[in-house]
Amino acid sequence: MRLMDEYHLRWPFYGSPRLTWCLQQAGYTVNRKRVQRLMRLMGMETIYPRPRTSEPHPGHRIYPYLLRDVVVSRVDQVWSADITYVPLRHGFMYLVAILDWHSRYVLAWRLSNTLDSDFCVEALQEALARGRPEIFNTDQGSQFTSQAFTSVLEGRQIAISMDGRRRALDNVFIERLWWSVKYEDVYLRGYETVEELQAGLGAYFDFYCRQRPHQALDNHTPWDVYWVARRSRKKRKLRR
Repeated sequence: MRLMDEYHLRWPFYGSPRLTWCLQQAGYTVNRKRVQRLMRLMGMETIYPRPRTSEPHPGHRIYPYLLRDVVVSRVDQVWSADITYVPLRHGFMYLVAILDWHSRYVLAWRLSNTLDSDFCVEALQEALARGRPEIFNTDQGSQFTSQAFTSVLEGRQIAISMDGRRRALDNVFIERLWWSVKYEDVYLRGYETVEELQAGLGAYFDFYCRQRPHQALDNHTPWDVYWVARRSRKKRKLRR
């Protein structure tokens, strides 16, 4: 599963046939059926244009995608959430993060050993304690289409957007975040326990947001871009 996760980050367009071939070339005795089962367990989805990019709960409402041709030019205009698999030395966890698209600032994150909606709702509530976006974008996974999650957004009158046919483009910012988290921290450190992972990710997200310069932000940090813009907006409101 750890190797599959690395392959997925390198080649997110590889489906189960190619992943099976890669694992066989690496010396693993696996067939496509086993690879498909592990992909489902990890929440791993191949990224390429297709009618559905994740399996929503059949009773949940699917919201339209609102960001096509939208220019994201300011903080709190668009937030996004996604879930990824995180390997431990013996086992794994799931990680959800909420990201401001314009600044790349990670507003909140949570770990869970199951793919229920509770840890996603907790992360959402923490993020909303810091601000409020105009649009909140997710994929069509059951955690994000659940009433527990969408009702929090609707209660704040936040427009809900869900990825449609072009997931690779819709979710690009948070996919880059996952690449950074794993190659700059998780894979290097090889966490053994959930406690170590929790502490390590806390330190990494602090580094990512406050110290790591981003070329897309003219080498500013997400913290600088997000909070400078928030303070400027607050000052403008006070002048009025």
